[in-house]
Amino acid sequence: MLRRDALLAMAAAGLKLAAEEKPVVSSATVSKTPPVRATGPGIPGPFPGRVVAIHHEGSIVSGAYQAAPVREMMRKGMAELTGAPSWEDAWRLFFKPGDVVGIKVNPVGRPHVISAPAVLHEIVEGLKAAGVRTPDIFVYDRYRNEFLEAGYDKWLPDGVRWSWATYQSGGGQLDMEGYDRDHYVELPLVHSEFNPAEARVRRSFFAKFLTQTVNKLVNLAVLKTHQSAGVTLALKNLSHGLVNNTRRSHSTGTMNACGVFIPAVVDQPIIREKAVLQIVDGIRGLYRGGPVIPAPDYVWENKTIYFATDPVALDRTAWQAIDAYRADRRLPPIAISKPPTDGIYLNCQPEYIEIAGALGLGEFDTGKITVKRSDI
Repeated sequence: MLRRDALLAMAAAGLKLAAEEKPVVSSATVSKTPPVRATGPGIPGPFPGRVVAIHHEGSIVSGAYQAAPVREMMRKGMAELTGAPSWEDAWRLFFKPGDVVGIKVNPVGRPHVISAPAVLHEIVEGLKAAGVRTPDIFVYDRYRNEFLEAGYDKWLPDGVRWSWATYQSGGGQLDMEGYDRDHYVELPLVHSEFNPAEARVRRSFFAKFLTQTVNKLVNLAVLKTHQSAGVTLALKNLSHGLVNNTRRSHSTGTMNACGVFIPAVVDQPIIREKAVLQIVDGIRGLYRGGPVIPAPDYVWENKTIYFATDPVALDRTAWQAIDAYRADRRLPPIAISKPPTDGIYLNCQPEYIEIAGALGLGEFDTGKITVKRSDI
């Protein structure tokens, strides 16, 4: 009895100490070599709970993004988010000469729902307006083959560089080619095909692009449903795009742990301190299925771009937009939906957004989120 009481007291002291430092998910980051330092305000940034939604009816015509309307949306969105008097001042709030900036795109839903070139180009122009040199701008996604299949290499402005972590998905996503062995998140979660005695299968390693190349990150996400996570928005674009060994988060139809995996990864300082600006390209969206596009019939034109520094508030807002459209189609809300006939996952887990809020990554309570909507 005395031994038990002593152990309980030690555990209680440890929990109290952890609570005083900051709330954590069961995870750990090991850093043997210092990464490129973050020099930005990070997540949730200077505007917690603030989301700007800019709608433009002319942003997409006959399925094609329209450059001039997108330019208007980007300028108004950045002004509304920051309150800055000019386009340049808005970007200077986050970036300055000497920064090396990554833009994390999402090509998974190709060809219908990806981080669109028209939006990407405006981000590049904003970075240049803030004084960031063109060679110091990198557009990134984890798989080289998906990046090329989406066509990003053909759309990059002159001088902008691009990067990837590995050539393609394979080997259970344990390929270490472009990943940093000194920086990882460890979780007691193992893909069903692997040996849990191997340390590497319990770890997701961060891309060298993030740890060694850039000091700031723009997160250019998409508006899309996902059969295991519920939605693919800002948080998931970070969690599943910047580390390897992600399939362990949803390795079978019933072994789904996205609810824990996503916030555990984004909570790590290497992401939390560098991801200074969150943008969801919601001009076109997917309201059913995912991660790949199961049918073009599930794509709709939402004609809206969302801006925030707070990825939780942003994801909460974009999730509501998808649910609203699903209601119009007489589909249940994402949180209680079951997989369509072309899906395999029994239950999706959009609760990862709420868990991320509980970790201090942003504001989940809609009563504390301010959404400023504008129509152009």
